[in-house]
Amino acid sequence: MVRAENKEPVGPAARMAASLTKRMRTRKGMTQEQLGTVMGYTGAAISAMERMIQPVSDEMLVQLEQALSSGTGVFEELRELVRLEKLPEQFRGYAPIEQKAVALWLYANHVVHGLFQTEAYARALIAGGYPEPTPERTEELVVGRMARKVLFDRKPVCEIELILDESVLKRPFGDNEVMREQLEYLAECARRRNVNLQVLPMDAGLGGEYAGARGELNIVETPVHDRVTFLEIQGESLLITDRAKVSTHMQRYAKIRAQALDPRRSLGVIEELAGVRR
Repeated sequence: MVRAENKEPVGPAARMAASLTKRMRTRKGMTQEQLGTVMGYTGAAISAMERMIQPVSDEMLVQLEQALSSGTGVFEELRELVRLEKLPEQFRGYAPIEQKAVALWLYANHVVHGLFQTEAYARALIAGGYPEPTPERTEELVVGRMARKVLFDRKPVCEIELILDESVLKRPFGDNEVMREQLEYLAECARRRNVNLQVLPMDAGLGGEYAGARGELNIVETPVHDRVTFLEIQGESLLITDRAKVSTHMQRYAKIRAQALDPRRSLGVIEELAGVRR
């Protein structure tokens, strides 16, 4: 059923998709009902999208590419822009920086880092948040989060380091099967040549030092070899470019890495929790 009122602002990319759909549909002599039939939607759904009552979805853009594009790829190109518009506001400025990164140094101490989440884990995490999102908004956020994974296979390659607090591996979301799948996926990621994954053990602070107490870190090396830090907490975010501050973050990250288990032992911990037999 189409919503009677759009409760979220429609961004420029979604507006462009709506305008192009109407223009290209009309040029092909198709009614909204005819286009909907071709795409597997109702005519009312096409009407709501064109009138921007219901913003275009990622799946609808896939179908529009096949039904109207004639090989131009215009709707495929719009997918990335629309996804960016649907990301949480505090993340939109960082997302393009992450996707162009030469290297990432990441530390997560509460949940699995978004770049490394499975679809089921991300859905359970997002749907269970507060304020509680609608099912439609949950799916938008899951799609956006999964789209970030293209970074793993991008050329030129991005070197990615992730340090996970051991507590993250033991804090389940969804159900036990969702968590088992997530742990198996982490082990799969750890075997990638461009990924270094380490676990900061629960007892890391027993030696009198614990560098991970100040929370998560996202440090990026850009294509021009500058480094920036991205911090996010309680729905707020901070992008730090000051070189002295970023240097401190890099040094803190190095301390966290030194206190973590080495990659081989870290993989063993993940596999053991996942129930993987060697």
